[in-house]
Amino acid sequence: MQPKTRPTIRDVAKKAGVSRQTVSRVINHSKRVSPATRQRVEEAIADLGYRPDALAQSMAKGRSGTLACIAPNLTDFTFASLIDGAEVMARDRGFFLLSASAPDEGTFAALVADLVTSRRAEGLIVINPFADDRHLHLPKGFPTVFAGARPRELETSSVALDDVNAAKMATQHLLALGHHQIGCITGPLVEDCAQDRCQGFHQALQEAGITAEDRFIVSGNWRAQSGYAAFGKFVGTGRVPTAIFAQNDQMAAGVLRAARDQGIHVPEQLSVIGIDDIPMAGYLSPPLTTLRQDFQEIGRQATGLLIEAVNYASTQSRQLRLPAHMVIRRSTSRVPAT
Repeated sequence: MQPKTRPTIRDVAKKAGVSRQTVSRVINHSKRVSPATRQRVEEAIADLGYRPDALAQSMAKGRSGTLACIAPNLTDFTFASLIDGAEVMARDRGFFLLSASAPDEGTFAALVADLVTSRRAEGLIVINPFADDRHLHLPKGFPTVFAGARPRELETSSVALDDVNAAKMATQHLLALGHHQIGCITGPLVEDCAQDRCQGFHQALQEAGITAEDRFIVSGNWRAQSGYAAFGKFVGTGRVPTAIFAQNDQMAAGVLRAARDQGIHVPEQLSVIGIDDIPMAGYLSPPLTTLRQDFQEIGRQATGLLIEAVNYASTQSRQLRLPAHMVIRRSTSRVPAT
């Protein structure tokens, strides 16, 4: 059996009894087509299931139909999930998404130059734009959207988790369980999400009439090893908090392992909560209570904003913040009786 061939613009023209130029005008919403002819062509398109070649259309208009996304790496689950959502949205809208990794500012600058000039990318999604000074290498006026970060002083659209409220919810969960001695393991404080999660943590404590203790706040780097090391610092002070809010699940996993190595039982002696709800969170011992964020949706929304900016140059920057969702598992419980 011969495979079914994809209908062409020639097939549409033949079925509608018009020229290929007329079909093209209908597809491109030209006003130089009568209502009756337009209807006939649209019916032929629907009957045949014809889909215009988006890339060919873009090239005909002097466009590439290509978008780009640059992340610090392509192996991290959060970055990969975000890019996956961005790629799906781009494809659905007739664009092709190029993904690249830039571990440092120099690599980022070279990539931007290549993507904008040689690859003719029409817009750019940047993940972690303030990890260093990479944001300084963005072309002025070029369609750009930040994913997972605020624009700071730049006139740039952005999509991210509502990090302040997510951290506040995590801390309030621990407070509701009776915990007053709550530790916080932060991400790198140069990053917006870490700053915002600190803000939410402090807001929750202040509203509960509790002052955060400096020795209960330790910086990490998002990785499990830093969560493990941070817990060691708590132990080193001679006073371990009754609960720990780790600003992501990987650091929370490190805390769980460190507590087990110290003979401290979770949640009987220590409650632990994270943010992200990565796939392994439900399989840790004990399963981790966390705040879920939808990385793919962040990617989809960021791509949607970018396509708006590409198609409508006058589009103003927009800031979207997506909600977190509490996932209660067995790593948190009421404060231990004294």
